Amino acid sequence: MSNRVVQGRMVTPETLAELIEGESILEAESIEDADCDCPECGGDVIRVGYMPSVTEFVVGRKCQECDWADDDR
Repeated sequence: MSNRVVQGRMVTPETLAELIEGESILEAESIEDADCDCPECGGDVIRVGYMPSVTEFVVGRKCQECDWADDDR
């Protein structure tokens, strides 16, 4: 699935990755379900793989209901 609703707004893989990273990214893969619940609010968590730089690949996770986000660094 390419677009999802996060905190009441539709996001693309790129905008989701930018929400997690806090700045612009180079490229992002498709958004997927993370198969876990948010540790803060219990909401659904989604994940996206992205490249914040030419030499780094990160998998980020973001709650669809609250501000919680995490990555695999």
